[in-house]
This record gives sequence, C-alpha cells and structure tokens, in this order.
Amino acid sequence: MLLTPEIISILTLDFIFLAFGLIAFLISLKIYLKWNIDSTRPEQYKLEKQSHLVATIIKYIFILKLPLFLFFVFTSDKLSHVIPGAMCAAGVVDSVNFSTEMFFFKILNLYIFGFWLVLHSYDIKNEKLPFTRYKFLLYCIGFILLVIEIFYEISFFTSLDISKIVSCCGTIFSTASTSGLAFIFQIDNRYYVIAFYLSLSVVFLFYWLKNDLLFLISNFIYLILSIISLIMFFGTYIYQLPTHHCPFCMLQKDYYYVGYGLYISLYIGTFYGISGAIMGLILKKQQKRYYNISITFNIIYALIVSAYVMVYFIKNGVWL
Repeated sequence: MLLTPEIISILTLDFIFLAFGLIAFLISLKIYLKWNIDSTRPEQYKLEKQSHLVATIIKYIFILKLPLFLFFVFTSDKLSHVIPGAMCAAGVVDSVNFSTEMFFFKILNLYIFGFWLVLHSYDIKNEKLPFTRYKFLLYCIGFILLVIEIFYEISFFTSLDISKIVSCCGTIFSTASTSGLAFIFQIDNRYYVIAFYLSLSVVFLFYWLKNDLLFLISNFIYLILSIISLIMFFGTYIYQLPTHHCPFCMLQKDYYYVGYGLYISLYIGTFYGISGAIMGLILKKQQKRYYNISITFNIIYALIVSAYVMVYFIKNGVWL
C-alpha cells in the first residue's frame, strides 16, 4: 500500500467520519422512529437535546466533504508522479476497475450532504421543527452512501501499485478507450455542443417560468451535458489540442487550475438549482435566492468554457 502524507490525511478523516458518523446514524435512526414534537414526555425532551448534538456532528462532516473531494482529486493528481504511465489523476484513478462507481458515489454524496444542510437550515428556522424527522432519515440514507464511498476510497488507496504500468489520460479518453464512458466518443462533438447550449436555454426558460419541477430536471440534465461536453469539446480548447479530452489535466498548474473554477461553479449552479427547486416543491413557495444563485453560476460556467472557444478562434482563425 502506497502511503503519502495526503493519503494518510484522507484515510484519517475517513475513519473519523466513520466513527462520528456511526454515532450520529444510530441516534438519527432513533430520532426518526420516536420523534414527536407534540409530546411532553422526558424521552422527547432528551431526543431534542440529542438532535442538536447530532446535527452539529453531521453539519461538520458534510462541510468537510466538499474540500475533501477536491483534496482527493489533488492527491490523485500528485500520485501520477509515482505511478508509471500516469500523466494526471485520470491514469491513477483508472488503475482500479471501480473508478466510475467511486466517483459516482463521491459526487452523489456531495449533492445529498449539501441538501441535508439546506434542509437543516430551513428546519431550525421554524420553531415547530417540521423537517426534523425527514432530515435525520435523509442522513441515515446518506450515511450508508458515505460508508460505500469510504469503502471504495480505502479500496482505491490499498490497490495502488507503483510497479504496475497504467494508461495515461490520452488513452483513457479516446475512441480506443475500453472504459464505461467509451460510447460517448462514438458521437459527433457538434451534437454535444448543441445539446449543451440547448440545455442551458431550457434552464433559462424554466428559471423565467419559475416552474420548480422542470427547473430541477433541467438543472440535472444541464449538469450531465456540461460534463460530457467539457470532456468532448470544450476541454480540447482549454488544452488547444483536438485529441486531448482529459477532465483532470485542467486541474493542473499548466492550465492555471481552471478546472477547479469550472467544477466549483458548475456544482454551485446545479446544486442551488436542484436544492431550490426541491424546497420550492416542499414548501409550495418559490425560493428566489436559490434560483438566482443557480442561474448566476450556471452562466459563469457557460461563459468560461465558451470564452476558451472564442479566444482560440480569434487567435487562430480556425476551429479545432
């Protein structure tokens, strides 16, 4: 097993999350099953006190998740210097056969944990605590997903082998790729570009119409198409190389760490869009602040990726 200060830090935090998360899980389950805000029994009073303690534990676990995700990507990228064949985090991550599942749970948990914070903020603003049972049920589900994510993460770090040659990102993200994402390279890039701008237009439309359900769905579709179009089209303009499709290399110094800005703006835009729409559906009242933050960051993301294309064309007079 390869141990670096970064890996030790991540694994240490994982075990802390598991220990405190398990305590919070057991109490959350009890709160969900026995919570009755109208009860005057001592047991209810005890549950109310425990709910504050557990909420604090959960809040701090979830707040650490977002920077820890970026730190995981940074660590994987740094490991590419010692893993033969790897040019960036893509090669390191692809050295295991469950990389897609691992990232799926990591990204899914970011949205679920983030939404828990949103639900918690609405809950404590109301003296009747209307969402207490639901937010602790959500945490119970989130904890199970967190355990799965940590299991994949520990398996990933224990599977790293510095004597094994892995594929570079140029091979992984190409028509010759054998990964689960290989099918996206079979479709013409122009369709992804059209789909991306079309999805952004749809997000605009439902932002203007203030339709919560359709705004939620359109943000989800926009998220997927943004990632695919970044890999297939916009990323090539960031690298100024038509055959370079890696979604990780743009996180490196050579590209001014622009990937961090892109992924963070995309996450904030889609997260606020999805969360605001869900809360709007629950409360039967539009969440304007969430809508405005969502559309602002979705526009910022679109402007950045579009700027790379336009600047390249202005400089060179041709498209890639």
